[in-house]
Amino acid sequence: MALMINEECTLCDACVLECPNEAISEGDDIYTIDALRCTECVGHFDEPQCKPVCDPDCIVPNPDFVESPEELRQKYEMLTA
Repeated sequence: MALMINEECTLCDACVLECPNEAISEGDDIYTIDALRCTECVGHFDEPQCKPVCDPDCIVPNPDFVESPEELRQKYEMLTA
């Protein structure tokens, strides 16, 4: 499942540098995560790297992009091919 940043975002910029897929960018009011690039760090790390550097309630699962670990791995392989 791709992640998303909600309205709790404080625009601290910490998450941007942590994303190995360059899926996080600055939006109008908050940072956003490109669900087509977010693999929850599957293929790079054992857990998402953006979540530990942000407010715990700021980065949550994106209900519009429910993906299995296998689907996240396939997305990672497409992004790094």
